[in-house]
Amino acid sequence: MSDNPERIKIIVAWTNLEVRRADKMTELKGESENEVWEWLWENAKYSQTEFIEKIGINFSESGLESKMKPLIGNRILYPDGTINSFVQRYLRQQVLKFFDAKPKRTARKS
Repeated sequence: MSDNPERIKIIVAWTNLEVRRADKMTELKGESENEVWEWLWENAKYSQTEFIEKIGINFSESGLESKMKPLIGNRILYPDGTINSFVQRYLRQQVLKFFDAKPKRTARKS
């Protein structure tokens, strides 16, 4: 992921996209973790046009889908419009490094 600027743009755009649940939810076919994951994605709805605009790269819809599959399969993108917390932390560190900034220390609980 870190060496692929297209995937980074997709991840960042995903967090700035309105994702909603389907008006008519499909039926959950099983209870395994993978079946639930697929069901969640089947019922996640968003504007592909808006998503492509936010990414800033001219993808066809099928091209975008092929780029998203590994991000979804590796649970980097979540169907609620968020991303994996480790990936989010990594991207924040990269931005701070880019701007040569030091992160603020968080207050410690006593």
